[in-house]
Parts: sequence; structure tokens; C-alpha cells
Amino acid sequence: MRAPLSPDRRTVLIRTIALVMSFLTALVATVLLAEAAIQDGIDVWDFVRTGLILITTAWLAWGASLAFTGLAPSRRRDTVDEIRAPQPSSVVLVPICNEDPVSTFARIAAMDASIREAGVIADIAILSDTRDEAAALRERHAYVRLLERTGGTGRIFYRRREDNRGRKAGNIEDFIRRSGGAYEFAVILDADSLMEGATIRTMIARMQADPQLGLLQTLPRIIGARSLFGRAMQFAAAFHGPVFTRGLARMQGHTGPFWGHNAIVRLRAFAESCALPELSGKPPFGGHILSHDYVEAALLARAGWSVKVDGTIGGSFEEGPENLLSYARRDRRWCQGNLQHIRLLAAPGLSGWSRFVFLQGIFAYLVSLLWAGFMIASIIATITAPLPDYFPEAHNLFPVFPSDRSKEITALVVGIAGLLVLPKVAIWLGASLSGRARGFGGMLRAGASVLAEVALTSVIAPVMLMYQSRAVLQVLSGRDGGWPANQRGEGRLSLLEGAQAGLWISAVGAVALLLVARVAPDLTLWLLPVCVPMLAAPVLIMLTSRRLARSLFTTPDEGAPAPVVQRYEAILAEWSQPVAQTTGNSVSGAADVAL
Repeated sequence: MRAPLSPDRRTVLIRTIALVMSFLTALVATVLLAEAAIQDGIDVWDFVRTGLILITTAWLAWGASLAFTGLAPSRRRDTVDEIRAPQPSSVVLVPICNEDPVSTFARIAAMDASIREAGVIADIAILSDTRDEAAALRERHAYVRLLERTGGTGRIFYRRREDNRGRKAGNIEDFIRRSGGAYEFAVILDADSLMEGATIRTMIARMQADPQLGLLQTLPRIIGARSLFGRAMQFAAAFHGPVFTRGLARMQGHTGPFWGHNAIVRLRAFAESCALPELSGKPPFGGHILSHDYVEAALLARAGWSVKVDGTIGGSFEEGPENLLSYARRDRRWCQGNLQHIRLLAAPGLSGWSRFVFLQGIFAYLVSLLWAGFMIASIIATITAPLPDYFPEAHNLFPVFPSDRSKEITALVVGIAGLLVLPKVAIWLGASLSGRARGFGGMLRAGASVLAEVALTSVIAPVMLMYQSRAVLQVLSGRDGGWPANQRGEGRLSLLEGAQAGLWISAVGAVALLLVARVAPDLTLWLLPVCVPMLAAPVLIMLTSRRLARSLFTTPDEGAPAPVVQRYEAILAEWSQPVAQTTGNSVSGAADVAL
């Protein structure tokens, strides 16, 4: 095992500045809250509120620090990465499970052509975990068509596991154990991933140039979004994502992230370092590790390998969820996986930064409960606050909201909004000055898209807070959410579907609003931005799933699609036409081509 890599001075300095600034920002918010509490008389709920505001504001400030850290552009590379001869043996891994075989294999056909055009010598391995026999038969039909189109016999392989233990991580581990020795590098994708051959060539060259590099993560851009929700996510990923990722890269240094796909790994390093244990006990905290990617990155770093993310590598794409419910389903799985990391915080040999990354992932979900707790504590503190002596008749009426508390909440709202909005405004200004905004429709259209994305995010935030809070409570209560199949290409939702999924959120919002109006009426105004979206949850779920014209949330990939995307769309359109069923003999023969 190699000695763990130590962060360089620049990385340590950036981390220190970000941590200090996050703590100071949280401290200012806490002091403001404490001053108002002292003037009104301190009780136990004020201590609860100040503790919660310290943690939650620090979390928001930390997210803002990533954006500000990434605002400065990266230095230009003086040389173009080129693969050294002889080419290393490489493979592209595509794990699938209950996916639409037509679209999945059309992507593989497009990538295969792009890989060959780029002069890259690489096999493609399709690793199926599909359990349904009818779905598996459709996969084999699609595989036959793929081989016929690409002439890929001997370099494009398909195998279906008999035992799908370990989910995706187990699927890849099974391939490495059986066939990993034949390859030096592996590009790991998802079923909805697309990658240019030139991108794969660059990634292989980067791995060759740095023998200590165990994993190189790209920043995949979201493509193909059509709904309001999907296009807003697509825009945010393309416009804000590169800046946040650049900040993340500077912050993490050699201990970077792995997002489970659209990355390249050194197979020897991965095989030696990343065998995942099955956690003792039952799910949700026991069993297979769901959020395996962050764990694998930490294990690589523990073994002395460098893990890096580079958002400047283009030609890497994926699809995103098209509605809020699809996102919430994925988020439930991520929630359980991240909370599992509680058991790994004290794992032996991990770097301090890897433990901190685990802690960030855990708080990404716990913070929803903490915000809810802060609002509840604020309501109780207001009800129990001493009443002004100059208004004694108020003792027989509803409690009065003291003016100092009004100022306090105003200051907190402005501060929290600033931490959420200012980084995005700064990114917009930087994009406008550098000319990057031209790809998003120009300075004004990009600015309108930023404002629209901020507004939409603010409106659906209370709904997502409820979904995340429910997910956390389910995990903490021992309820296993499993690993549901991704619903790719989902369409618009009806109001009935929105009501079935969001009526409970409306009920919670109505009860909260009525209760506050009864016991602390002056707080009602401050709760409206939270409770009104909750009341409208079914409508929001429906409306955000509707198609949106391209006049808003424009991205460069829409105006000038990448060649691999254009090729995929053409193949998909061709393959979506009715065709004669492939003979059973050819399907059976193709199914025998295993790894």
C-alpha cells in the first residue's frame, strides 16, 4: 500500500480560509440571534435556536465558499494530452438494470463510433443486473442489433449476472474479479451516460501522464431536458456547475470526489483498494453500501492514490430527472446511502478530509430536519417570550410578536438569502465578463435564467425539505428504501398524480399555518414563504413536469449539440421504428458472449 498523499500548501490554505469564513459567517448569524434573545429574555428554546442557526448557516456558508473559491478561472494547460504508444488496454463499463434497452444500446452504438473515430482502442462491456426475464430478452435483442450495426463482435460484450448482490458496485466488482486483469484503465458510465471518444482519449492520456492518479472524475453535463424542472436543473448544472466543481477541485486536492459514473479508474488501484465490505446488521444502516462512490474515493486516497475531478474536460454527458417526484425517488436512495456513512466516519486509515466529506454528505440530509427544527423552536420561543409591560391586556389575547424579533428574523432572512443568491449572481457576473454567458443566450437572457432558476428553487425548496425530512426520519426509524430502478424519460405528471404524491405535504402546511395563526399570529407572515408552496405541492409537482420552451434556461449544448449526442439521437430515432423481431437463434448466440 502506498503512503497516503498529503495535501499541498495551496489546498490546505484554501480549505482553511473556507472553513474559517464559514464559521465566522455562522457566528455572526448566531450573535444576531442571541442579541435579540437577550433583549427579550432567554429561555431554553433560545439556546436551541442559536445552536441550530449556527449549524445551518455554517452549512449554507460552506456551499457559498465552494462557489467563491471556483470563481477564478483555471490556468490554461500548455500541452495537449496525447496517449503514449503502445495504447494501454482500456474498457468502457456500462452497468445496467431494468433500463430501456433501445435508448441504452443506442448510446453505446454512438459512443463506439466516436471512440473509433478518436483512434482509441477500447472494449465496451455491458454489465446487466436485470432480473426480469422479459426485460432481459429485450436486452439480448438490442445487443444483437448493436453488434450488427457496429461490427462489434470481439470488442463489445454483454453479460447478465446470475446473482446481483452488491447492486451497481457489486456488478463492477464482479467484472473486475473476472476480467479486470485484461485491462489497465476502465471508464465507468451509467446507463444514461454519453461520452465523446476524444474525451476518453484525453482521460486515458491523463492517467498515463500521472502514475499516482487512481481516478479522474469528469463533470457530466445534463442533456435532453424538456420539462420546467428538468430544464432548470440542466441550466444550473451547465451554468453554475463548472464553477462549483472548480471550487471543489481546489478544496479537495488529491482527495477528490467520485460520483459513480463518467469517470476513469486505474483498474489495479481500484482492485487493490476498493473492495467494499457488507456492513453488519440489517438495512438501512447495514447491508450493502448504497453510496459506494464516495467510499471508493476515500479508499483510493487511503491507499495513496490521487483522486481528482476536472470540470474542464468536455464531452461528458448524462440525463437528469424530468420531474420533482423522480428526483425525490433518487434522493431517497442517496439519503439512505449518505446516512450509512455515519458508520464509516471512524473507519481506520482514512484521511481527515475523507471523513469530512462523509460528514458533509450526512449533513446534506440532516440539515433539512435542522431547518424544520429551527422553525419549530422559533415558534415555541415566540409563544413563550415575555410580553411587553406596556401592553398588559395582551396576556388575555394571543402573544404579541416583539419588534426586536421582527428585526432579528428580517436580518436572518436577508443573510440566508444572500448566502444562496450571491454566489449565483457572482457566477453570472463572471460569465458575463468572460463571455461564457454567450452560450446561454447572452448576458441578459442568462441573467433572466439565473433569476428564474433561483425563484423556482426557492418555491420548491419547502416541498423538497418535506421529502428529505421524511426520508431522514424513515432511515432513522429503520425503514429500508432499497434501490429502486431509475425512471428515465418519464413524462409529465397529472394533477391527480401530483395530489397522490404531495397531498400529505399540503396537509402538513395547512396544519402548520393554522396553528401559527392561532397561537402566534404575527409569525404568520414569516411562514407564508414556507407554507404556501407546501399548500400548493400537488400543483407545483404537476406544473414543473410540464414542457418548457427553449426561450428560458438556454444552454450551449442545445445550440450546438456534441457529435456523440447527435449520433445518439439519430440512432435512437432509427431504432425506435418498428422492426422485424430478431430470430431466437441469433439472440441465444449473442447471449453466450459473456465476460
